[in-house]
Amino acid sequence: MNNTADVIIIGSGIVGGSAAYYMAKKGLKVLVLEKDMIGHGASSRNGAGVRISGRVDSEFGIARVAIREIWPTLSEELEVDTEYEKPGSFLMAVKEEQMAALHRSCERALKQEIEAEVIDGDELRRRCPYISEKVVGAVWYPEDGFANPMKTTLGYYKQGRKLGVRYVTGEEAVEIRKCRGRARQVVTAAGNIYEADKIIVAAGFESRALMKTVGIHLPFLERIDECLITEPQPPMFRYRLSCVDGNFYGHQTQHGSFIFGGNTNMERYEDTYAGQPRNTASSVSDKARNAALFVPALRGAKIVRYWAGWLDSTIDRLPVIQEIPEVPGLISACGFSGHGFALGPGMGRLLTEMVTGEPLCADISAFQYDRFHAEGCFGPRTNYPKV
Repeated sequence: MNNTADVIIIGSGIVGGSAAYYMAKKGLKVLVLEKDMIGHGASSRNGAGVRISGRVDSEFGIARVAIREIWPTLSEELEVDTEYEKPGSFLMAVKEEQMAALHRSCERALKQEIEAEVIDGDELRRRCPYISEKVVGAVWYPEDGFANPMKTTLGYYKQGRKLGVRYVTGEEAVEIRKCRGRARQVVTAAGNIYEADKIIVAAGFESRALMKTVGIHLPFLERIDECLITEPQPPMFRYRLSCVDGNFYGHQTQHGSFIFGGNTNMERYEDTYAGQPRNTASSVSDKARNAALFVPALRGAKIVRYWAGWLDSTIDRLPVIQEIPEVPGLISACGFSGHGFALGPGMGRLLTEMVTGEPLCADISAFQYDRFHAEGCFGPRTNYPKV
């Protein structure tokens, strides 16, 4: 009987952990399967941004729920300091031709009733003197911030345990089985079988192989994400920084260290990963140079720690959130493409509503997996959103 539950969640990251917590608050019996340690995947290997900015329209709904309704009081709710702060962010451009993208980002935010303002480089440096003279402009987003990914994920874990959530770590899910047409069982590598009325797959990139066991193909790519941490620095600024082309983001933590990362577009050509996410000498140096480009005061700062992780990156960089029509009882909550940490608390609430049948707090119609299907004689769909 210990192998049965109302809901099985595969994956213990912030999406799976927050869902388990909110479901337990509703009185549901929840079992979480995790093949490694709690939050071992992207939830502990990300840049810690909690941003409402820079999102396509379909993501704004979940982002609003998470950032306006949950994050501000989450430390008190979880009884842990998540280190959440909302000092605002600057989305920057280093070339005049990038300013058009900044204006588009600002216009999109304003249409969604999100405060935003385009400023030039001089005004940016008046507000934050540490920014390089090479930056020509930015968009100011006052609702953006950051938090500590591991402390937040572990906070959901601890509070979920208090409410009766059962976590089974070191138990790798390898197959989902149907009974009478419905998803009903999860089989693990150890040969154990767990049963529930609902099965939620929130296992990041590994969700792809699990969904295939019931005939559902999700077009994910395994994309690397890397972050670097400096030694503690004198207090400089609390803003979150990012670049419009995606090759830099970062902020200074409560402890004085800077955390930063970004994509150099060379990561996909590395041949040294050997099936494991890892940093390389070239990528670390590239990211360090970018940090010094945007914040010259970081030149000479020592890198004391770095990490890498896989992203479950879909072709349109949007998640798949849906109870799969072909497999009733199976809910997909994956494919967040590097956007999932900030959305995590909102996703926990949303998945709970999906399971209990309550009205959903956000529109998920853009996240149906059948958007990837071919369209008969008209050929495959090609109008994926630009992000």
